[in-house]
Amino acid sequence: MNYLDYIIIIVYLLAFLAMGFFFKENKTSGDYFLGGKSMGWFPLSLSTMATQLSAISFISAPAFVGLKDGGGMQWLTYEFGVPLAMAFLLIVLLPTLYKSGIVSVYEYLEKRFDSSSRLLISIVFQISRSVATGVMVYAMALILQATIQLDFVVSVLLIGVITMIYSFQGGMKAVIWGDVIQMTILFFGIIICLVYGFSELGGIDNFLTHVDPDRVKAVDFSKWGFNNADGNDEFGFWPMVLGGFFLYASYYGTDQTQSQRLLSSKDMPSLKKLLLANGLLRFPFTLTYCIMGLVLGTLLMQDSSYQELIDTVYTSNFSSLEGKKADLMVPVFIIKYLPNGVIGILIVAIMSAAMSSLSSTVNSLSAVTMEDIVKRFKPNMQDKQYISYSRYLSIFWGLVCLFFAFFAGNIEGTVIEVINKISSVFYGPILAVFILAIATKKTHAFGANVGIIAGVLFNMYLWLYVPQIFWFWWNALGCLVTIIVVIGVSYIVKAKAKEGLEVVYNPSRKELAILVVYFGIIVTISTLLPSILS
Repeated sequence: MNYLDYIIIIVYLLAFLAMGFFFKENKTSGDYFLGGKSMGWFPLSLSTMATQLSAISFISAPAFVGLKDGGGMQWLTYEFGVPLAMAFLLIVLLPTLYKSGIVSVYEYLEKRFDSSSRLLISIVFQISRSVATGVMVYAMALILQATIQLDFVVSVLLIGVITMIYSFQGGMKAVIWGDVIQMTILFFGIIICLVYGFSELGGIDNFLTHVDPDRVKAVDFSKWGFNNADGNDEFGFWPMVLGGFFLYASYYGTDQTQSQRLLSSKDMPSLKKLLLANGLLRFPFTLTYCIMGLVLGTLLMQDSSYQELIDTVYTSNFSSLEGKKADLMVPVFIIKYLPNGVIGILIVAIMSAAMSSLSSTVNSLSAVTMEDIVKRFKPNMQDKQYISYSRYLSIFWGLVCLFFAFFAGNIEGTVIEVINKISSVFYGPILAVFILAIATKKTHAFGANVGIIAGVLFNMYLWLYVPQIFWFWWNALGCLVTIIVVIGVSYIVKAKAKEGLEVVYNPSRKELAILVVYFGIIVTISTLLPSILS
């Protein structure tokens, strides 16, 4: 790196500080946490994708595709459940949640059941999300330290403090527009890596000649995920479609980091466009960074000095962290092959990946804590006091995430996989409770609580004692078990059920048809990929 790269990084960080000041006018909870419900579908769709795809899309996913053992283009199957989940949310879940006017999505459970259901899920979200985000910041800071020799503490503080300042000042508007900028930089960075990767390989023809054919196959209809004790029955078509459907329906519909953006839509037509855009745009973006992974992995096999540099960086910085070697593929490529100036842009892309996830988490955690806990004890707060408390909570949660970032070193080697599994333990049961809250009238709070506990315990049993079942299935199985238990307990134990809020169904036949057809298209493209790249 030279002075030009550092200038680019400094300008980027200063711009985000200025953006927080620009959006500092927030007068109500709707302003601070929902952007005043004035946001259009396009920035919200980019913000939603940035939160989900940021750090993992730029570093770990290409490494999985191009370098990791057992990897390859099967990463694309993670996207199969997205269009179907968006169609489900568009029809069943989100119209009711949007019309309710809530800020914390868990508030709906109290209105339909009682406060215990709301608080239980809210607290689980706050703990798991802050830990996961802290580990993500840690991983990004460690990569910056290893590749550009930026001190680990300085990296964490740069990412954390800048993000906290603009989130503190600007609330959801600053977070959303920050995500738009960061998503643009991230995509631009992927395109740069693709272009330079093809150039270093000597063109597309040479890439097609030398690409590993075993890494090109994306869809495997023979794997069902029920014989996965040795880890060789993953990424089958059906577990990725069905398990992915329940995972993404829960993630986008009931996880505050995502649902808060959907609830920020300015009207129902914007919400429809947002869900449609998210269902359509994710796959092309994922396909692009997966191809980048194939290109860089092929280059690594052709250029021994590339592999040697990765080995050197890994030995110097990551030797105690199992599984991190492959994740150095993209950052080492940036330092080795790209010119100054472009390096600065790509380092900014890495920072953007971390800052996008952190800002979204901080704002969502602040919203949930404020709405689900603080307002319970101070229900009649004035707007000015509400905004003040919310801002200080964003600082608090930012510090909590940074705390986990500083102390994640001893567990980072396995914690990302563990956190993904923990999410799948809870996502199915949580989705089930929301579905029953909206779709049924006789289920009650006691049945809901018993069902949540039963569904979670069932998934934990699968995790501990049935390793044959691929964890993606937990999302579907936990949801089905919870539904059965809630309905059964509500039928056996007689208790008064709240009516809750008005249920709103949205036919959206046009959007539904587009998403279902698109599902068929992406499966077809993924299936034909070996022929296309041969």
